[in-house]
Amino acid sequence: MSLGMLKMYISFAGIIFMFLAAVLIYLSRYKMKGFFAAITAVLAYIFLILGGIIIFYIVFSGPTG
Repeated sequence: MSLGMLKMYISFAGIIFMFLAAVLIYLSRYKMKGFFAAITAVLAYIFLILGGIIIFYIVFSGPTG
């Protein structure tokens, strides 16, 4: 597997993390209450941070040549 393909699959993981974060934040704010909302929100923000780090790395690592 080439480096470009590996970066593509890693960026897909980042995109999926961002999508999960958006869905979980929506659920925690509008559909849940109490303890489960707090746990879901924490999980969502963890996914958001991880997705952001992954996308940041892929974008700023440059072209694969």
